[in-house]
Amino acid sequence: MVELALPNAHALFVMILIIVALVLFTRENIPLQTTSLLVLVALAVGFTLFPYTSEGRTLQPSDFFLGFGHKALVAVSALMICGQGLIRTGALEPVGRLLARMWRKGPAISLLATILITAVLSAFINNTPIVVLMLPILVGVAVRTGASPSGTLIPMGFASILGGMATTIGTSTNLLVVNVAADMGMDAFSMFDFLGPAAIAAFFATLYLWLIAPRITPERTPPMGETVSRLYTAQIRLNEDSPVAGRRLATAILRTGDGLKVEGVQRGQGVHINPLPDVVLQPRDRITTSDTQDNLREYARLLGGTLFSGDHAVDAEHPLSAESEQIAEVVITPASRLIGVRIGNARLRRRYGLRLLAFNRFEGSQERKSPGLDEVRLRSGDVLLVQSTVENLRNLKETADFLVLDGSVQLPSTRKAPVALATMLGVVALAATGIMPIEISAVLGFLVLILTRCLNWKDAMSALSTQVILIIVASLAMGAALLKTGGADYIARLFVNVTFGAPPSVVLGGLMLMMGIMTNIVSNNAAAVIGTPIAIGIAQRLGMPLEPFVLAVLFGANLSFATPMAYQTNILLMNAGGYKFGDFVRVGVPLSIGLWLILTTVLVWAYGL
Repeated sequence: MVELALPNAHALFVMILIIVALVLFTRENIPLQTTSLLVLVALAVGFTLFPYTSEGRTLQPSDFFLGFGHKALVAVSALMICGQGLIRTGALEPVGRLLARMWRKGPAISLLATILITAVLSAFINNTPIVVLMLPILVGVAVRTGASPSGTLIPMGFASILGGMATTIGTSTNLLVVNVAADMGMDAFSMFDFLGPAAIAAFFATLYLWLIAPRITPERTPPMGETVSRLYTAQIRLNEDSPVAGRRLATAILRTGDGLKVEGVQRGQGVHINPLPDVVLQPRDRITTSDTQDNLREYARLLGGTLFSGDHAVDAEHPLSAESEQIAEVVITPASRLIGVRIGNARLRRRYGLRLLAFNRFEGSQERKSPGLDEVRLRSGDVLLVQSTVENLRNLKETADFLVLDGSVQLPSTRKAPVALATMLGVVALAATGIMPIEISAVLGFLVLILTRCLNWKDAMSALSTQVILIIVASLAMGAALLKTGGADYIARLFVNVTFGAPPSVVLGGLMLMMGIMTNIVSNNAAAVIGTPIAIGIAQRLGMPLEPFVLAVLFGANLSFATPMAYQTNILLMNAGGYKFGDFVRVGVPLSIGLWLILTTVLVWAYGL
């Protein structure tokens, strides 16, 4: 074992920055975008103030922003938009219909079909739209049969990650690893170059997800049930002797313990007053509000008024009614424009026609009623229990902001669906046959979707995720800094020294295991981009072929099964199925260990290590 000298100051700074970034990536209270921007600024400012020169060349700080134009980011963004085209046009509706029919006939074989179809689709389409497609189908089956969806949602979600391993375009992680390795001089992988190892591992993983995972997953109930009281809209007409007559509206609200949410004040026939706190109330004014039946009656008593529904006072013959509305759970999707928006500013009622009844977040918090939630910032995976009309909920299914879990399997369908499907097939075919690189064929597909009006620009932009873009750019910047300052070579030499005397197969397995652990704690894209130059450095130190070590990073960074934070679709699954953190550990850890052993063995055998 050779004693290693410390790396140069710039490499040491980069390694410390990467460690800080990886720690910050795990913090729920710090947005991933913020950490990514912090990394970019720290690298650019640091290398501006303290230039780094090697072999007569000075590293330009502006080079850290080249990730915004990197072909991997272009491909990821264009593929996300193409996937949005499939969802918006209903091009995958036949798949949904087929699965819905199968589930009515035989649950066991249907689960296998769901796993296989999900895996195959995820090899070519971003995982998130596939999970968004499958979730309502499986929840609808559970609602109709009265069974818990616990045994089906995790296998389906894990199948989408499994399928994403199989091709270069299966996940953004794959695209990053392949392109970073190519930038470093390695021969680029074509689309199906590592399909063989992935297929062997997928065979055993599919059996596990089909036969074992449903049996070891505890039965969970959905996070929020139908026990939440419905909301009703009514008017409180102030009586002549009302204690708030002649007083400001703010006084009336204070009298109800700040519980009264005033939507409007009507004075006389057709005269509506802006409900400002300083408005002075008069007898026979009608205050419009929405709340539960019990609360509405209590407000009417406290304000000295009579409860009205329409033109009639509320009584036995004219009860409060919300028959035209139904209760449904909606999930904030990873592509939602509401991520980071306070609930109070989301204008759910005005923009979407939704009444918020309760809120649930996966981080161990219990169901909470809507009052007092105005300051809560929405995150991907948050579940909202809402009340709205059937028409509103149907329209909601066509937006990218929410995933509606109302127990139905109604899927959007348009005449543009065949065009969107043909476009996606063309994108894949052009890249698979080598006619065009994937970044070019994906952008061409994006243009076709716009010109054929399968997507408008608003839909296309909603498919892009600021979080994903910034994480990719920051990861590329960290990887470049690590490589150019000699940090990657130092870590590679350190890894070789630590494993001194071990067979190459052990070194390869250790590298994949390290990536697998990192991806379940921090961003998988960051782990992949940082790990790729290290893997190439290790292979070069050992005098081994580069491909198996790069694939060890690629496969390891895709072992995102052990925690709900490891992959954005895991959070969707956790909320929709009412899972706990330990459920992912129970099902995901054996799967990750099994895949690690199988993939290591296959790579060692295939490359003769």
